Amino acid sequence: MTVLPDPAASRAVLIGTSDYAHLESIPAVSANLGALAAALCSPRSWDLAPEHCTVIEDPLAAMDVLEAVRTAAEEATDTLLVYFAGHGLVEPRRGELYLGLTRSMPQRSYTGLPYGALRDVVLDGRAGRQVMLLDCCFSGRALGFMGTASSVIDQVETEGTYLLAAVPDTSYALAPPGEPHTAFTGELLGLLRDGMPGGPELLDLDTVYAQVHAALRAKGRPLPQKRARNSAGKLALARNVAWVPPGFGPPPPPYESEPEPLVASGPPSAALWTAPPKPTWSPAAITGHPRRRRRIRNAVVGAVSLALLAAGIPLVRGWIADDPPGDEGKPSSTASGQPKDGVVTTGYGAAAKGVVNPSKRQGGELRFIAEREDSWDPQRMYSSYGWNFARYFTRQLVTWSTAPGAKSTELVADLAKSTAKVTDGGRTYTYTLREGVTWEDGKPVTPYDIKYGIERAWASDVIIGGPDYLRQVLDPKGTYEGPYKDKGKAGLKAIVATEDTIVFHLPKPDADFEQLLAMPAASPVPKDKDNGEKYGDDPFSSGPYMFDTYTAGKSLRLKRNPHWKPKSDPIRTALPHTIRLDVDDNPGSRGKALFSGRYDLELAPAALTRESWVMALARGDLKDQLDNPHTELTRFLALPWSVKPLDNVHCRRAIQFAVDREAVQSALGGPGAGGDLAATLLPPSIPGSRTDADGKPDSAKAKRELEDCGRKNGFSTTIAVRRDRQPERDAAEAVHESLKKAGITTRIEEIPFGEFPTTTGSPNTVKKKGYGIIIAAWGADFPTGQGFLRSLADGRLIQPTGNFNLALVNSGSINERLDDAIADQNTERAAESYAQIDKDLVKDAAYVPLVFSRGYSWRSTRLTNVHTSRVYSGGYDFATLGVTG
Repeated sequence: MTVLPDPAASRAVLIGTSDYAHLESIPAVSANLGALAAALCSPRSWDLAPEHCTVIEDPLAAMDVLEAVRTAAEEATDTLLVYFAGHGLVEPRRGELYLGLTRSMPQRSYTGLPYGALRDVVLDGRAGRQVMLLDCCFSGRALGFMGTASSVIDQVETEGTYLLAAVPDTSYALAPPGEPHTAFTGELLGLLRDGMPGGPELLDLDTVYAQVHAALRAKGRPLPQKRARNSAGKLALARNVAWVPPGFGPPPPPYESEPEPLVASGPPSAALWTAPPKPTWSPAAITGHPRRRRRIRNAVVGAVSLALLAAGIPLVRGWIADDPPGDEGKPSSTASGQPKDGVVTTGYGAAAKGVVNPSKRQGGELRFIAEREDSWDPQRMYSSYGWNFARYFTRQLVTWSTAPGAKSTELVADLAKSTAKVTDGGRTYTYTLREGVTWEDGKPVTPYDIKYGIERAWASDVIIGGPDYLRQVLDPKGTYEGPYKDKGKAGLKAIVATEDTIVFHLPKPDADFEQLLAMPAASPVPKDKDNGEKYGDDPFSSGPYMFDTYTAGKSLRLKRNPHWKPKSDPIRTALPHTIRLDVDDNPGSRGKALFSGRYDLELAPAALTRESWVMALARGDLKDQLDNPHTELTRFLALPWSVKPLDNVHCRRAIQFAVDREAVQSALGGPGAGGDLAATLLPPSIPGSRTDADGKPDSAKAKRELEDCGRKNGFSTTIAVRRDRQPERDAAEAVHESLKKAGITTRIEEIPFGEFPTTTGSPNTVKKKGYGIIIAAWGADFPTGQGFLRSLADGRLIQPTGNFNLALVNSGSINERLDDAIADQNTERAAESYAQIDKDLVKDAAYVPLVFSRGYSWRSTRLTNVHTSRVYSGGYDFATLGVTG
């Protein structure tokens, strides 16, 4: 009986080497990896969760591969699939097979990965079935051909497995020039994509083999081979997308469009599968909670299964230097929008210290690459990179400064002539609009447009996914229904617009109200251009650029707004002639596309993958273009007060003193990748933050706290951590080991990525499961104490689901101090109040700060006016960037 693997209990590991230091490169490998991963994760195929499909591209060492496969083998209880693409090396005396790695050498098989070692790791796993797809290629001199290792098929045969090899032992594997895939892989992917008309509902491995074999024979190409043990041939590799139930019409279209081959001028993502649909809410903080605006990065190596399949696809790539710069004009540190006192720096980490390559030069195309995109509807977008990029085509009454360093968190006037005139004890905010501000059609931007744009956020059934702060502050009782249901067309009464002014009337004071107006959610929208949920496909521009061409999930090109006037905009320099954004969800290829000079920077802040930043650090010419900014996230332990014995403050403090934070920092990647030791919850961008933490455990204090909580001999609890984030899993192990020394025993429970926010965000589930320790991270939507602390500490905001107060703190005194600080118009006094709340949370061990997170970003040598912004998660400030050519 044909069965489809349980995707939740299965894993896949896709391994491929295309760039070789001493062997001929096989540029097709990268595209094959991306296409196969997309196929396996498609709902019409295996429906494998992306975090369960690990892609390892261009591994440098055997350990990198074996550790990833071991993880997948330990996790998979149903099916494990492994795919390899690259050269095969043969040991001449014993004929043993080695898999080619990036630095493998000809005639030196020991420089590769021993297949026997990989096989042993697979056999040590728990999966009932192993699928091994092997196309082991050895480049020949004839163009487009790759020779195979001899006796491969007998060596890779393993009990309980299904092996599918591309060619017989002594044949050549064909990589037809101009085709996006090798002959074998192309037919396999075509079958998964288009299905088998008239075939069964499920495509078992024997059927897949027969179909691919027949297709290759018809084209006169090398024929694949198979080996099967037991009933593995009846295991379904995919659903048949062409299957039609009896009595039904034609099949639906394929799950993805055919990837287009790369061309010299195209983006490196062109040969990859279309990215999966973006969720309606933006990715959350590292905790994974929805409605937070922090990016979540995919690791190059995630949890997956085992399938050895070699591939080859043309891909323009290489670790080469940028093109020589063109005429840069006269360097200047006082270019429009640039801080006059900015420090001009060069080299590693320079953009986090000052302004790199200052210039007034106009022209050229600024090129972004991204793993994903946000909604481009200003009222729906909810990510730091989306908010940063939106300044190209949206404006607000106020915005954050384009100055580097600490000044980047300051608010400055944008559409308004000045920041607000605040009256009525902090309840009334009045703005007068700047002259000369126009839409892309030349019509003036009016206060009515701003009012209408803000009101769109009330239509939460249509405008889905954006922040709701303005609704909470302006209409806390939820009486307004939004502009689409507003029968009287009176609009939100809290906002009063006239010809040149706009006034906001708050029910109660909120000193951070202008912070909320700096978000794109407060962008103007002309009523006659609003087409509801489709507005983000071509938003009407009030900024220096407007949409030119856009394909959702693939690419976006901005061109100049001819009606934008530099004199009306003190923030944006608008130096590039055009701006291009390409989406590539293959983590390995993004780094190489950057280093090759194809792109200038990533859209997401500090998003360089581990493999990429390791490569950059190792090469001096790349390291100089690398930055290591704070992401403004604080990673911590949340200790829920509802879980016994953590309802006792002394038990919580015992954990606090017993944790070895230095070990956690090392597990997360050290100071560079993991971050700085944190003494507070408040991150570096917010007043009150401190980095003077002692990272070593204090055993004596931990012992005293255990005695005070009546648990002299320790206690047991459970650590909740996200699955498929290896650094976090390593951090949990470090916490486990350090607590064990104090007599506190823990069990680590890994929660799937998609389930983590709903699980840890449910107080009932946390209590029922006994999650006494939750490893998470948090970042503020706006850089103030309220922006960071309120969600973590206000007990009145605890919800049955979607809760962000992971420690379940509900203190009357803290709630009262929060109210006082929020209403206080004296920013220095309010900052002191927030710092005191932070101290109380740490003193009570509701949260145990671990590190202030850091990440790696890379900037091309073409970029000018480069500096990081604390507001945008440590990303480069896009508003003033230019290029040299």
